[in-house]
Amino acid sequence: MFTGLIREIAHVESFANHTLRLRAAYAPKIGDSIAINGACLTVTSLQFPTFEVELSKESRDILALENYSGQVHMEPAMQLGDRIEGHMVQGHIDCIGTIDGITQRENGWDFFITMPAKFLSLMMPKGSIAIDGVSLTINDVTPKGVRLTIINHTMQNTLFASYRVGRRVNIESDMFARYLFHMLNQKATTTRDATLSWEDAYAITAHY
Repeated sequence: MFTGLIREIAHVESFANHTLRLRAAYAPKIGDSIAINGACLTVTSLQFPTFEVELSKESRDILALENYSGQVHMEPAMQLGDRIEGHMVQGHIDCIGTIDGITQRENGWDFFITMPAKFLSLMMPKGSIAIDGVSLTINDVTPKGVRLTIINHTMQNTLFASYRVGRRVNIESDMFARYLFHMLNQKATTTRDATLSWEDAYAITAHY
């Protein structure tokens, strides 16, 4: 489990076959879970200041692998008793999104990110989302994706300042939204053959 707060920008030493080798100030232990660009991976080898993580076939199929070079976001798994300052992040990537637009605002930047249509049902205005492992708030849900506002602090402490239109990013929806939507859709399926919308979910939960 993670919080979506990037603890360090790690450097990719190599990425061959299913093994990613990283250099960082943080020294994990063999078997530790660690999020790299938002994906929960297992440490398989350690030769400080470098360590290796393994990417399964499923991970390689769903991640934006072209971004696992140069610099990457890194967050060690949280420990029992840690403060949760972002939101609960599992490190389980749902899909790849694409940055469709970047607009500068008075004290930040709006990022417009498109994603596959089937994942839009997991997005809620003012809900949480993790982009490349960074905990962010969804300002708006658009017909094709979401609008997020990145403040100066986040730009300075993550790799977002280097992101450009067209870049692909790893997306993880909010785990509570995912669980709730799944459970309520199961409930809806037993009563009617239809997909549950968030408006339906509000109506159902209003009775509890």
